[in-house]
Amino acid sequence: MSWLWPLIGYLAGSCPTGYLVVKLMRGEDIRNYGSGNIGATNVGRVMGRRWAITVALIDMLKGGAVVALAMAMGLRDHGLLAMTGLFGILGHNFPVWLRFKGGKGVATSFGVMFFYNWFCPWPALIGGALWYLVMKVTRYVSLASLVGLYACALAMGLFRAPSPYVAASFALALLSTVRHKDNIRRLLAGTENRVGQKRV
Repeated sequence: MSWLWPLIGYLAGSCPTGYLVVKLMRGEDIRNYGSGNIGATNVGRVMGRRWAITVALIDMLKGGAVVALAMAMGLRDHGLLAMTGLFGILGHNFPVWLRFKGGKGVATSFGVMFFYNWFCPWPALIGGALWYLVMKVTRYVSLASLVGLYACALAMGLFRAPSPYVAASFALALLSTVRHKDNIRRLLAGTENRVGQKRV
């Protein structure tokens, strides 16, 4: 039955937190606002910082908690645990409930990376600290997200996490890069929106 964990990870990850929060609180579809994304950054544009933080925390937990639950239930296969986390991100990015059009998976990836190696939190803390630093200095959430995720993946290797976790962390960073392709183009063109800047 252990093979069910990736499926459970996908279903948990596919819960569209940002979409549900805006729908329940305002009766509106977040996809009609800002970037059209259902993630925490766009929720912040629509409902403010408090709600952005709330959505980000829930998105972190929904992916990582399944990995932690699988460990608590006795699953010790690092490869299967890594796959469970990956499927959680795939659920967030491609939720069946929203016709497979979801977020970019940044907060959920950080949550999964933390719970992969929760007994050694330094990789996630380093990645999170760099995310905050880059965001504060540049005010580009997209750039901060990519720097933070790659830093976390590199730190996984430096702190000698199990190899499936290291490989999965780099896969998550690469997936996020693909999901941020439009942001990367705008960054290179100098047209990417900054935090606090009205989207045009």
